[in-house]
Amino acid sequence: MFSHIMLGTNNMEASRKFYDAVLGALGHPPGTMDDKGRCFYLTPTGIFALSPPIDGNAATHANGGTVGFAAANPEAADAWHSAGVENGGTTCEEPPGMRESGMYLAYLRDPDGNKICALHRPG
Repeated sequence: MFSHIMLGTNNMEASRKFYDAVLGALGHPPGTMDDKGRCFYLTPTGIFALSPPIDGNAATHANGGTVGFAAANPEAADAWHSAGVENGGTTCEEPPGMRESGMYLAYLRDPDGNKICALHRPG
């Protein structure tokens, strides 16, 4: 359904370090920078990107928005969460774990305040 997700950032260095760590914990390679100062994480199923806002205003997080990343298993979600906390993220919501929905979830806020989640759906 989605081709890509792009988040704004006010500090590309901090955001790239954070996302290299959390996405690396899920098995993705580090992001690559383009000539416009944007960072792209390319996968076979979609693209995640970071960018300074094009309009020149400050980047802000989406209140009520969440970007979810697929985790292969609960251990990968936990590694993702730990990598995030160790690289400038802050934990939010409940601690990582199984929810009543039957899904394993781990939530973080990135260095710019965006809420992100690692989600594992047991098969």
